[in-house]
Amino acid sequence: MTPPSAPSSLTESRLTRTSAATASRTSLTTTMSSRRPSPLVRSVVWTTLAWRAAVRAMVAAATWAGRTVRPAGALVAAAASAGLIAGIAFGWVEWMVAGAIALLLIVMAVPFLFGARAYEVDLTLAHERIIAGQTLAGEIVVRNDGRRIALPGRLDIPVGRGLVEFGVPLLRPRHTVAQPLEIPALRRGVVRVGPVTTVRSDPIGLLRREHAFADVHDLYVHPRTVALPSTSAGLIRDLEGAPSRRIVDADMSFHAIREYAPGDAWRQVHWKSTAKTGQLMVRQYEESRRSRMAVVLGAAQQEYLDDDEFELAVSTAASLGVRAVRDARDLDVVTGSEIPRVVRGRLRAIRHLPTVTPRTLLDGFSAVDRFENTMPVEDVCRLAAETRDRHSIAYVVTGSLVELGRLRQAALAFPADTTVVAVRCDERAHPRMQTVTGLTVLTVGTLDDLSGLLLRGAST
Repeated sequence: MTPPSAPSSLTESRLTRTSAATASRTSLTTTMSSRRPSPLVRSVVWTTLAWRAAVRAMVAAATWAGRTVRPAGALVAAAASAGLIAGIAFGWVEWMVAGAIALLLIVMAVPFLFGARAYEVDLTLAHERIIAGQTLAGEIVVRNDGRRIALPGRLDIPVGRGLVEFGVPLLRPRHTVAQPLEIPALRRGVVRVGPVTTVRSDPIGLLRREHAFADVHDLYVHPRTVALPSTSAGLIRDLEGAPSRRIVDADMSFHAIREYAPGDAWRQVHWKSTAKTGQLMVRQYEESRRSRMAVVLGAAQQEYLDDDEFELAVSTAASLGVRAVRDARDLDVVTGSEIPRVVRGRLRAIRHLPTVTPRTLLDGFSAVDRFENTMPVEDVCRLAAETRDRHSIAYVVTGSLVELGRLRQAALAFPADTTVVAVRCDERAHPRMQTVTGLTVLTVGTLDDLSGLLLRGAST
């Protein structure tokens, strides 16, 4: 028999061999990890790091030079380099003097770049929304928050595609200067004012340093509108709804009495007529619905003669929409949307403007633009009629390049019981109103003609 102590001794021997193997691996790993890389490896690593740092420095220097050195400064720097090199290499005194003067000019221009971020600028506008053609007043406040005197500089304020410049005088520490700001008349659109940029430059214009602030204002330039009488738009002042020519079984406007048919509701039975005729008779009603108005603005570039004609169309559509919103009418304002060229003809897209308040509607009209790749006005009307059922009246506003045939196609896109009025904007034509196969066409030459034509249409 094996003694009882044999298993324990066997286990101890296994543990001893395992610990020895582990110790050998540990010592081997420690020995290998403690070896230092060879000088060749260290030189390669150091060269790689130095090269990356040099590349980053060169890129930063090139970026700084591109933002700071002006074309005149680049020319003077080239003259300084060429003059000094040629003067020293060939002993030409004139070239050496010219290079020294050019270098001196560059050195003298460097102090003018200091203090570009010493200003604290606040830009305030009197209004965030104006009407096209109006000027805008504001104020710009400049403070020197540094502990040193800030040299004179200049402020550039981008206004859309334009630029307004201000001169900043010498400012002592913690000193403030305020200057009025007047923005000239702007065209309709959403104009971005800012960011204000401080500009540091020497008198000759060799070097230039800029610093832009984060203060940016979005200015909504609304289209011009004209006041329209509420009754001239053809709207019905109703609370419960206006009766239509559609006959239904249950509504508020009574129409006639007919014989009972299986499936009719018992509450619609007219018992007096039933007693007289001896047959069950039920009531019929005319469907009542609230008058809903649609304003469709064509946005295709091919439908307008020029930009002024398109602005007249936008003002016309905005005037109609604002009058409807103020009368608390149910309103849809639709215009064409830009379609990518690659999917043109296979994609239909329109844009609905917000009609919550007159301000939000005019904000939407501020961003309206005409596009080269968009649906024609008749397709816009068709899609607008599909997205919303049963408009009581629809105004289609287009330019002078849309023929009457296309206007009739736009009118056919709406249901038969919808009154369609086409408004053609033509600055060369006299105001007139004509009726073409059930379609009323108004031609306006100026925005003021719209009110008189609508009054004439309401009277007839």
